[in-house]
Amino acid sequence: MYLGDATWPDAGGKLDETSTALVPIGSTEQHGPHLPLSTDHVIAEGLARAAADDAGVVCTPTVNIGVSPHHRQFHGTLSVDAPTFRDYVESLSRSLVYQGIDRIVYVNAHGGNVEHLREVGRRLHDDDAAYAVEWMWDESIPELVDSLFERNGPHAGPKETSMVWYLADLVREGKLGAARDDGCPDLDAVETERNGARLYYDSVENSHNGAFGDPTDASAAKGERLFEAARDQLVELIEWLDVQPWETLGPRAHVREREHGADG
Repeated sequence: MYLGDATWPDAGGKLDETSTALVPIGSTEQHGPHLPLSTDHVIAEGLARAAADDAGVVCTPTVNIGVSPHHRQFHGTLSVDAPTFRDYVESLSRSLVYQGIDRIVYVNAHGGNVEHLREVGRRLHDDDAAYAVEWMWDESIPELVDSLFERNGPHAGPKETSMVWYLADLVREGKLGAARDDGCPDLDAVETERNGARLYYDSVENSHNGAFGDPTDASAAKGERLFEAARDQLVELIEWLDVQPWETLGPRAHVREREHGADG
């Protein structure tokens, strides 16, 4: 159930049936000249709503703005400070806990959110409030992604282009060639590390237009395959989470020295 479309009595009935909620989280940031600023939250919401329906759990409205300072040089990119983002997501999660939820999946589609969502999950876990995990769609299907695209790209490449093509009519087809040629089609050709040190902070340092990979290799058909595979992975995660006893999810007791026998 998508909570944004439900009445409160309908929501109450569903919340009586499940203790699991999905929170789709994305960003509003540059994705090259061919994809919309909404790319990440379009993908996150599409997957979360579909998986929630299939698994019979609830899905909250989407968090549309994340931690994106590394894209700030490009017009339209919006970002919030990391501590503010963490506090907001934690507060939202505790609101779900008040509604009877104790298992949360952050359906994430933006790499800049990952470490912060994991920190929020730790806070909730340490408090014995909820078991919250961050789930990144492309990390659930790495073999399929690699098999579909020769030059993947971590951002605004063919995998995200294909997903947006499938989910929404928002791809600027006429800009695909420019996205590749003026961007960074092969990240391996760029020196991003030296002697174990990361050498860059912002995406513009490696890509003039913010795109990475070869988006000309994208298609709606490939997007459909990615979407269905990732959705199935998410549904399986939810189903596993649903049946776990709380004793295995909550924080463990402090380790105590093992008792020794008389001869110990």
